[in-house]
Amino acid sequence: MDERLYIYILSDSIGETGEQVAKAAVAQFKDLDYKLKRYPYITEKEQVINIIQEAAGLKSIIVFTTVIKEIKETIIIECEKKDLEYVDIMSQLLNSFYNVLGNEPVNVPGTMRRLDERYFNRVEAIEFAVKYDDGKDSRGIKKADIVLIGVSRTSKTPLSMYLAHKNIKVANVPIVPEAPLPEELFDISPKRIMGLTANPIKLNEIRQERLKALGLSNNASYANLDRILEELEYSEKIMKKLGCPVIDVSSKAVEESASIIMEIMRENDLL
Repeated sequence: MDERLYIYILSDSIGETGEQVAKAAVAQFKDLDYKLKRYPYITEKEQVINIIQEAAGLKSIIVFTTVIKEIKETIIIECEKKDLEYVDIMSQLLNSFYNVLGNEPVNVPGTMRRLDERYFNRVEAIEFAVKYDDGKDSRGIKKADIVLIGVSRTSKTPLSMYLAHKNIKVANVPIVPEAPLPEELFDISPKRIMGLTANPIKLNEIRQERLKALGLSNNASYANLDRILEELEYSEKIMKKLGCPVIDVSSKAVEESASIIMEIMRENDLL
């Protein structure tokens, strides 16, 4: 007879929780000869019956994490029919939470996994925003959910980071009269491009403050009003050529501008 211990992990999600708990228990037994068999996404009674039938012919333990009542009941009934040892990881914990909180659990499979996915998607979006900030790599334009364009100091980077925290992948490209725009910008839909502009006086003030922060003279052309007007005129022509929406960020907080961008994205089925 096969003396190896077979540990069957059954789950209505991916089964990672059950596997980790089983491995933690296994670690408490020296030189244990065992084999883990994980069965994710169990949603049908027939799946349970077939697995339990297989396990019944072996030295086995059934470990399960399911919040689907019908599946949980089937596992227990079938295990008891076959006189198999089983461990219901979730029920006792959920009951304890209910006793303290007085709230019924939602009983939706894979809830934690979905939360984890949202977290990792956010991290990925933040890393994307950093990598493709300020036109560093034009390859990001075609990969981005939205591309922000505008002259310097029109909140491209703050908006990119804010939107990244909303799980939106953003690339941003500066518009400078002397620098050619990346060709990729003309290859994507204008719906995926957002033009940012600002009042020249406000922009002049922001740029002067920026120069002060860097310890530079405010006489630099960067903060010269005529230069700013030239840049804005050029950027307006580019945005018209691209046919993209334009937002004036002069008197708007980052959150307000981001809200407008997300609303436009929703209207264009990009969110």
